[in-house]
Amino acid sequence: MFWDNGRGGSFFATSGFTFENREGGTVTDRTLAATQRPYIESLETHRYDVGAIAQFLVRDRYVVTARAAAARQAHDHQFGEVIERDRHDTAFGEIAMRGTRGRQTWVGGLAFERDAYRPTDVPAFAHAFNVPGIFGQHDVDLGRALSLSSSARLDVHSEYGTFFSPRVSALLRLGTWTGRLSVGTGFFAPTPITEETEAAGLTRLTIDRPLKAERGVSTSFDVSRSIGPLSYSATVFASRVSDPVSVDLESYVLRNLTKPATNIGFEQLATLRRGPLSATATYTYVRARETIDAVDQDVPLTPHHSVGAVGMWEAEDAGRIGIEWYCTGRQSVEANPYRSATEPYVIVGLLAEKLFGRLRVFVNGENLTGVRQTKWDPLLRPTRAFDGRWTVDAWAPLEGRTINGGLRIRF
Repeated sequence: MFWDNGRGGSFFATSGFTFENREGGTVTDRTLAATQRPYIESLETHRYDVGAIAQFLVRDRYVVTARAAAARQAHDHQFGEVIERDRHDTAFGEIAMRGTRGRQTWVGGLAFERDAYRPTDVPAFAHAFNVPGIFGQHDVDLGRALSLSSSARLDVHSEYGTFFSPRVSALLRLGTWTGRLSVGTGFFAPTPITEETEAAGLTRLTIDRPLKAERGVSTSFDVSRSIGPLSYSATVFASRVSDPVSVDLESYVLRNLTKPATNIGFEQLATLRRGPLSATATYTYVRARETIDAVDQDVPLTPHHSVGAVGMWEAEDAGRIGIEWYCTGRQSVEANPYRSATEPYVIVGLLAEKLFGRLRVFVNGENLTGVRQTKWDPLLRPTRAFDGRWTVDAWAPLEGRTINGGLRIRF
C-alpha cells in the first residue's frame, strides 16, 4: 500500500507470508552404513512479516522518516531422531530527522529492537531481548578535497547492559586519486542461535557459563584511481573482537573465548573496459585468528588467499560471451576426521548468449572444472560427531559440474 499527499509526505506498507519445506538425509530405501538405519534431516518454515515506512517534511526544512517492521518465523526441525520446534519474533522501529545547513548534513533519531526466541522442546534456551537506542550522524564537506563523517549510537540492552558505539571516517580526493579512512566500534549480543547450532540443533548444546556480549573495533583504509579505461582500488582492513563467542565442536559447548579474535586483510580490485570488452580481476588476503584452549589458530573455513578473474564480450544487438575463473586457497577445518586443512581448488564458469530478434538463447556452465569435495574425502563421517551430525562441514562445491540453458523472450 502506498500513499503520497503531494506535499512531501508519503506512507508505504507491506506484508507477506512464506512457507518452505526442506528435506534431506539418506535417500529413500537407503541407510547409514554405521547404523543400518535411515537418517532424516528436515526443516519446515512458516514466516509472517509486516513493515511500514512514512516520510514527511517539518517546516519545509527537515525530513522526518519513520520505519517499523515485525516478523515471526515458526520452525519444525528434525535432526534424525531429534525434533525441535521453535518460534522467532523480531520487531524494529525507528524515527529519525534529517537536516542540512550549508555544507553540513545531520541525522538524529530513536530506535527500538526486540528479539524473542521461544523453543518448545529446548526451553532452557529461550530469551527475549529489548534494545532501545539513540543515534546521530554528522557529515561535513570541508572543501572539494575533504569530507568528514562522524556517528555514534547508544544502545541499552535488556540483558547485556549499555553500549556506546562511535565511528568516524574521512574521504580525501586528490585529482584522479580517492582515499578513505574509517574507524569504529560496535557490539553483538550473543544467543544460542549460531551457524553451528542451526546445522546441528540445540538438544546436545551446553552453555557452561553466562555469555558476555562481544565488543569489537574495526578500521579500514582504501585508495582508488581511474585512468582512462582502467580503474583499480586497494583496501586494507583489520578488526579485533573481545570476548568472541565460539562453539567447540569437539564438546559442543558454547562459550566466550578468553582472548580476542583478530582479523587483518588486504583486497585489490582492477577493472578494464574498452569497447565491447571488459575484464575484472580481484585478489583477497585474510588472516583471521582466534585462541582456543591457549592455542592460537586460524578461524575455520576462512582461506588466506582468494583470486578471481571475469572477462566479458558484449554487443547490444548480437549477444555476449563471458568466462570466470576463481581460485580458493587452503583453509583450516575443525572436527573433521579426514583432515585439518583443505586443498586449494579452481572453479571455471562460462556463459554464452545469442540474440535472435526478441529471442535470447543462452547456455551457462558452472564449475566446469568439476570440483567436488568428495574427490578428496567422503562427506559422511565414520562415526557420529558430538553435536549429532553425520556429515563434515562443506569447504568445497558439493554438486560438481552444472550446465543449463534456456530461452528469454522480450515483449
